[in-house]
Amino acid sequence: MGRPYAVKGKKKRKLEGGEASRAPPVDAEAVEQEVKENEEVMEGEAAAEEAFAEEVGEGIPIVPRPVDSKRRPGAIFVLERACLEVGKVGKGMQILNSDDHANYLRKQNRNPADYRPDIIHQALLAIFDSPLTKAGRLQAVYVRTEKGVLFEIKPHVRMPRTFKRFCGLMSQLLQKLSITAVGKREKLLNVIKNPVTQYLPVGVRKIGLSYSAEKAVNLFDYVAKSNDDEPLVFVVSALEQKWNIQ
Repeated sequence: MGRPYAVKGKKKRKLEGGEASRAPPVDAEAVEQEVKENEEVMEGEAAAEEAFAEEVGEGIPIVPRPVDSKRRPGAIFVLERACLEVGKVGKGMQILNSDDHANYLRKQNRNPADYRPDIIHQALLAIFDSPLTKAGRLQAVYVRTEKGVLFEIKPHVRMPRTFKRFCGLMSQLLQKLSITAVGKREKLLNVIKNPVTQYLPVGVRKIGLSYSAEKAVNLFDYVAKSNDDEPLVFVVSALEQKWNIQ
């Protein structure tokens, strides 16, 4: 496909008698129309490429980045023990889950109940759909798998709504180590080195959530009493939990 270009007049050619010969006059309206048509074709092809990339998983879309008007410190989530493991099923690599790969897992002497990537999917949807994120207060999300692979998710990622699309995205991430934005080079998901503490702000307050804690407190009251200028890190297990983030 040709790119829009400017039409320049041809150079004068000397004739034998010394007179100059000029090229015929250029139709400016015809040139402008051609340039406009080329631009429309380019825009159409770019839109088609973006739609195709999103469909096959080559990159993911982003959402407009909300900005906290008061510039307050944000919240950081660390999700531990996520059930995300890639296995070769048939001819392709897939994220193993108890619903689709129960027979395969049993043949490998594994318990299908231990493979629940749907839990981390629902946890991430709860975080990215929360009022906290919409207010621009989500600072970062880190996920560590059962195998110890640590990766970061940018706060402005548009997380896939369907479980199948999510598994395809996670499979691509664990194999290629990064996922970029559609049509851009920005890394939205990126596998990073352990430990996660090296990426946390200095002096940040870490809050661990567990059913087996010796002392139970109301999380909403606990957070309400904290300093609004102090960033908080919530460390949560990515096993079966009830997610309700406000």
